[in-house]
Amino acid sequence: MMEASLLKLYIGNKNYSSWSMRPWVLLKQAGIAFEEVMVRFDSFEADSQFKRALIELSPTGKVPLLVDGDIAVWDTLAIAEYLAEAFPEKQLWPKDTKARAHARSVCAEMHSGFSALRGACPMNIEASLPDIGALVLRDQPGVGADLNRLAELWGGVLARHDGPFLYGDFTIADAYFAPVVMRIRTYALPVPAAVDAYIGRVCALPGVKAWIDGALAEQDFLAFEEPYRLSR
Repeated sequence: MMEASLLKLYIGNKNYSSWSMRPWVLLKQAGIAFEEVMVRFDSFEADSQFKRALIELSPTGKVPLLVDGDIAVWDTLAIAEYLAEAFPEKQLWPKDTKARAHARSVCAEMHSGFSALRGACPMNIEASLPDIGALVLRDQPGVGADLNRLAELWGGVLARHDGPFLYGDFTIADAYFAPVVMRIRTYALPVPAAVDAYIGRVCALPGVKAWIDGALAEQDFLAFEEPYRLSR
């Protein structure tokens, strides 16, 4: 097993960085010790401070990035798998083979899909944008389709497993969907009661709550991350 004290997780602004939220919440909720290194978003141009800080550590120059000694792991799925292998006692994937395969499938679907919802409703934990959510649903059918798919997916998984989270106990899948939970809250997107209850349980997780608290404490308004608000 790796030495947990060596782990470093490079992340972006907690208010905006949905990709960073996944491994951070996973590590925090699983009780795996790590050092957080926040690299503030200034821009994503090649000459930005953000890119210059990361490009020597990761070939993509993006967050999140997990560093364990001389090993650098980028991409959220790769980080999740690395942690699951390094800390088998944490049982980060479901125990059951079929459930584990299904959990990997839904994480991969989230990783590569739901582009309409993610594009129209960028993560912004500090904001409350219900009017924007209503307009987006009215004007962009793809967002409604993505939201319906999420409700179908979560509702189906929750109905098949005995526990408060998708596969019973907290797993990588719950951490993986945490950013879209934030989007649903920010934009007040309508979901069925069972899904809304799941969202409430995710938000109450200590690891998720700690991320939300950190996002609210930042008070770092970045105009290029704010398509709906020009100023506070």
